[in-house]
Formats: sequence, C-alpha cells, structure tokens
Amino acid sequence: MSNTQDYQNIIESNRVQPPARRRAGAMALGKQVRQLRKSKNWTLEEAAQRTGLAASTLSKIENDHMSPTFDVVQKLADGFEIDITRLFNAETSLEASGRRSVTRAGDGKLMETAVYAHRLLASDLMNKRILPFRSVIKARAIDEFLDWRGHQGEEFLYVLEGEVLFHTEHYAPEHLRAGDSIYIDSNMRHACVSISEQDAVVLWINTA
Repeated sequence: MSNTQDYQNIIESNRVQPPARRRAGAMALGKQVRQLRKSKNWTLEEAAQRTGLAASTLSKIENDHMSPTFDVVQKLADGFEIDITRLFNAETSLEASGRRSVTRAGDGKLMETAVYAHRLLASDLMNKRILPFRSVIKARAIDEFLDWRGHQGEEFLYVLEGEVLFHTEHYAPEHLRAGDSIYIDSNMRHACVSISEQDAVVLWINTA
C-alpha cells in the first residue's frame, strides 16, 4: 500500500461522526454494507482491499459510527461492484424498459454527512446513468472538509435556495445564487459551502 493510500486511509478513519439520529426515510447504510460484505463472504480486510478504504473505516460505517461522504459511498459501490442506489435500497429487482420513477416532496433516501444532507431521488430505479440528489449544504467554510477530493464522472449543480461558494481544484471559487448552475468534470477536487443566512439547497446530479 502506498504512502498516499495510507494517508487517505488515516483521514477517512478519522472522519468520525456521532451515531446519527434515525430520520424518517433514512436508510440504515451500515446494515446494508454489512449484509453485502457477508453475502460475499469477505472479511473486513478483504472488503478494505476491494474498496480502497481502511478496514477501520468500514467497521465504523457498518456500525453507524461514521457518516461517509459521497466519494466514500461511491468507493463502496465500486468495490462491491454494484449500482450505488443498492446501498440505499434493501430490495432490488430486474428493470423493464420504459421505466419511470416519481419522488414526492420530502421522499427519497437520506444520506447525511457533517457537510451535506443529500436526499437521493428516483432511488427505486437501479442502474441509472445519472444520480440526482436534492442536497442541503450545511458547510460554511472550506476547512470543514477534512479531505475534499474528486471522483469519476461529471456533475451538474443547480441552486434552488440560498447562495453557495463552489470550490474547484483548477478555478477560483464560484459564487452561485438561486437560479445559477455549474457543470464540472468531477475528477477535479471540489466542494460546496453555503454563504447565505440559511443553509442553501441545491439540485445535484452526478453521472453514475
């Protein structure tokens, strides 16, 4: 394992949050990860090798002692070789062509971290080409992100309420107001913070 990987694992293993209070519509992500790992007969160490995460990080996720970032959730999905939406759904089924999904106001699968509160939309559809979220931006400063990084794909963000400062690796931070949007190559390191009095709300779409 490289020194860089060791450093990333140290950061991830220290990104610990107190056990979150259960909310209506929230999926027990830890339970889902544990069930997936056991279904493959993997030890924590084997799962760590597959996902690129530290075994201690996986243990914290499985026991709901850590709120993983979107990047970490994507690593879990890649390591288990599943669609990311399966981490938020207890049941999966084969999809027919001509499918559709309706998400009512307040519905969707909740994935909350210290900096964001994502609500995954159209979560009943598997193997989507895009991942739409309605996200509340809780972070107020870039230093709240212990390790802001990029991930594969592209993404689009549209500000619904409030104002945000969108940070990217190769550009100056972009000030976005309600009605503004940004489209980026997700491989760049990026992070979004709210600069309005109330937490900003955005529509966030990632390619799967």
